[in-house]
Amino acid sequence: MGLMIEGVWHTAEPKKNREDGTFKRPETSFRNWITADGTGGPTGVGNFEAKPNRYHLYVSHACPWAHRTMIIRALKGLEDVISVSVVHWHMAENGWTFEPGKGVIADPVINASYLHEIYKVADPNFTGRVTVPVLWDLQTGIIVSNESAEIIRMLNSAFDAFAKHPERDYCPVDLMKEIEAVNERVYKTLNNGVYKSGFARSQEAYNAAVTDLFETMGWLEDRLSRQSYLAGDRITEADWRLFTTLLRFDPVYHGHFKCNIRRLIDYPNLWNYTRELYQVPGITSTINHQHIKTHYYGSHASLNPTGVVPKGPDIDFAAPHDRGRLNVSA
Repeated sequence: MGLMIEGVWHTAEPKKNREDGTFKRPETSFRNWITADGTGGPTGVGNFEAKPNRYHLYVSHACPWAHRTMIIRALKGLEDVISVSVVHWHMAENGWTFEPGKGVIADPVINASYLHEIYKVADPNFTGRVTVPVLWDLQTGIIVSNESAEIIRMLNSAFDAFAKHPERDYCPVDLMKEIEAVNERVYKTLNNGVYKSGFARSQEAYNAAVTDLFETMGWLEDRLSRQSYLAGDRITEADWRLFTTLLRFDPVYHGHFKCNIRRLIDYPNLWNYTRELYQVPGITSTINHQHIKTHYYGSHASLNPTGVVPKGPDIDFAAPHDRGRLNVSA
C-alpha cells in the first residue's frame, strides 16, 4: 500500500495497473521547456531561459530515467552550470527522501526531508505522483520539468553557451528520424518493458510484456552486429536512453523483474556495446551500483518481501570490449 500525504501518492509500488493486470506508467506532470534565450520552445508550454546556476536537478542514482539526465549533464560538461541533489536509495511509504547516507546529496532549496515537499512548493495543489528526475528553477521557485526525455533534450543544446563540450550533439538533425524510431520501440518494449514485466499482475500481462522485451533484445543484438551504434556511426541520445536499462538488466531486471529468458551477457553484441558505453570518459561518475541494487530489492515489498539484496551477479563492465572490430569511428 502507498501513503497519501496532502493528496500526493508516495510509494515504490506502481499505482496504475489496468483491469487485465498490465502496468501503466503515469504521465509526467510538469512539461515546460528551457531554450538558449527563453523563446522558441514547443507551443503550449512555458519557456525558460538557459542561464548558469539558475537550475537544479533532483535525481535518484537508482532510477534509469533520472540517470539519463546525469549522463547528458556529464557529457556536455554542465556540472558547474546545473547543480544536483541525490535522494536516498530507499523509497518507502513517504516516497523519495533526503535521509543522510552514502551518495545522498541534500536539498539546498528548502532543506526538504522528502521530495514530495519540493512538488508541494512548486504547486500547493499538486496531487500527482512524485517522481525523479525533477528540473527546478531556482529563480522562480517552480518545477520546469519532470519528464526525463525532454530534460535530456534541453541539456543537449539549450546550455551550449556555458557547456564545457558544446560540440557534443546527441540529437543531430540528420539522425533525428532514426533516433526517434529507435527510441519509440526501445521505450515501449524495453525501457518500460522491464517494468511492465516486473509489475504485471496477471500471467497473460507478464507473458506479453516479457515476450515483446526479448524480441526487442534480439532486434538490438542484430542491429549492433552491423553498426556501431543505434542510429549509425555516432553515439546519440538513443544509445544513452538504452544504456541505463542495459546497465541494470543483469543485476536487477533479470531476477527481480522476472526478465529471465536470457541475460544481457548472453547477447555478445549488446554486452560488448554496453561495456563500450560504460567506459566512455565521465560515465562512471554518474553510476552508483549500490544505490541501484539496494533500491530495487529493498523498496519493492510486493516483489521482494524480505528486502534481502542478492550479492551477485559479479559483472565486470570495465572489461575490454570488441566494438572496434566494426571499423567505424565514433
